[in-house]
Amino acid sequence: MNAHARDARLPAGSLVLRPWQPGDLGVLLDAYRDPAVRAGSRAPVADEEAAGRWLSAQEAGRATGLRHSFAVVDRELGDGPVGNVALSFPEPGSPSAEVGYWTVAPARGRGIAPRALEALSAWAFGTFAERGLVRLELLHQVDNAASCRVAEKAGYGLTEVLPPFPPWPGEGHRHTRTA
Repeated sequence: MNAHARDARLPAGSLVLRPWQPGDLGVLLDAYRDPAVRAGSRAPVADEEAAGRWLSAQEAGRATGLRHSFAVVDRELGDGPVGNVALSFPEPGSPSAEVGYWTVAPARGRGIAPRALEALSAWAFGTFAERGLVRLELLHQVDNAASCRVAEKAGYGLTEVLPPFPPWPGEGHRHTRTA
C-alpha cells in the first residue's frame, strides 16, 4: 500500500476528506444515533466500544488497502466530521469496488454527499487505475430516494434492482460509475 493512498487527504471545495482519527469517536457515536445513518449501515455503531472497533477497522482497512474510509469535514460548518465516504475492494486488484457514504442530519440537503462522493470517485480512479480499477458501485435500499439522488448527482447511473439480501429486508438499487 503506497503512502499516497494510505494517508490521502482529499480537498473538494469547502470539503476535506481525511482519515478518521481517534478524536472523532464522539462524532461517530452521535452520527449513529441518527435513525437514517443506522438504517443504511451494515454494521451500526451502538456504543463507545463499538465506535472504537469501527475506527480500528477503518485503520486496518487502510493498512491492507482494501478499505479507504474518509471523514468528511465541511469547513463552512466547522472542524469536525459531518459525514463519511468509503471505498471497499472485495479483494486486491479487483476491477470493481463499492462506495458508500452517510451524512449527519445538519449536513443533509447542502450537496455535501454528492461532492464528497465525487471527490472519492475521482481519487479512486486516479489512485487505483494502474491496479485495474474500472468500475465503482453504490448500493442502497429502493426506498432510499435521497441515495438515488446523491448517486445520480455524483455520476452513478442506476444499473439494476437487486433482490432482498441480508441484512437488507427489501429490494435494493445498484448504481455504477466507470472510469
